[in-house]
Amino acid sequence: MCVVLQGMESCTVSALSCFIAFCLLVCLIGFIFADADFTLLWASLTGQRPERKLKGLVVWITGASSGIGEELAYQLAKCGSRLILSARREDELHRVKRHCLETSELKDEDILVLPLDLLERRSHETKTKTVIGYFGHIDILINNGGRSQRSLFLETSVDVCQALMELNFFGTVSLTKQVLPHMTQRGMGSIVTVSSLFGLTAAPLATGASASKHALQGFFNSLRTELTDYPKILISTVCPGPVQSQIAKNAFTAEINKPPPTVGHLKRMPTDRCVRLMLVGISNGVKEMWISQQPMLLLYYTWQYAPTFAWSVSDRLGRKWVQNFKAGRDADSANLTKPKTS
Repeated sequence: MCVVLQGMESCTVSALSCFIAFCLLVCLIGFIFADADFTLLWASLTGQRPERKLKGLVVWITGASSGIGEELAYQLAKCGSRLILSARREDELHRVKRHCLETSELKDEDILVLPLDLLERRSHETKTKTVIGYFGHIDILINNGGRSQRSLFLETSVDVCQALMELNFFGTVSLTKQVLPHMTQRGMGSIVTVSSLFGLTAAPLATGASASKHALQGFFNSLRTELTDYPKILISTVCPGPVQSQIAKNAFTAEINKPPPTVGHLKRMPTDRCVRLMLVGISNGVKEMWISQQPMLLLYYTWQYAPTFAWSVSDRLGRKWVQNFKAGRDADSANLTKPKTS
């Protein structure tokens, strides 16, 4: 009898070991082809659909004139969300609105074009009152406005670092400061902030931009802990890797008004895929989203779980990146190519 029981236990252990090995293999294969963190991918497979969750909600998008913000407007319009489109370029906002109306069932009155400059913080209270006066409330604020950077710190004016903090950090915090009391009064709402890979990791040529994104991460992580009495208010940060957008072309350089260098051909995630994952995360209450193709996604996980090894990899890539940048190669493909030699 004992021999039989031992045999059964041995078979059970073997079967369990095989099952665990199979699950690990599936996870490994899945990670190789993954373009987001596991929580977000699980939500995309089993969670609520944006088309149902976001229909009829009032969504305010900053930076809505191009890139991720523009694509957010298009996909949210198809979901049936009512929109406030904000950026500095009013003509571009009207272009985005026209496209939203052409590709969705929304009516003209469902989309409000509201020009906004994040640097003009004194206007944010008035702008917020305009939105509430028009729609009656705000369900979701998506803080998407901001700029990147392409320059070495030793060559960069401190004015550039200040400008990046004023725009990316203080502009976002200022608008959030106006919208959040409205949400706490209602007891519900979502504040979604587009951070960056630079908000979680280190990267050369982006010291000022990275500082502003790390500041956003710290601010909204802390804010989330202050709002535990409001379980229906979502504070979510989005950390995308390289995405097909105009952000690199609009990046700050060593001087405030100096145009950026030529943008390279680094593999970038399609904007529509990035935005789809964002909307899935918002619909399912994901607090932090990592969105990137490989190998950048692996870098996220390495920094999170093996920082010492991540520093070693970053030092090697950073050295090559800086060498190529100094040699005249573009910022994006520099880490994948050899430096020029004279």
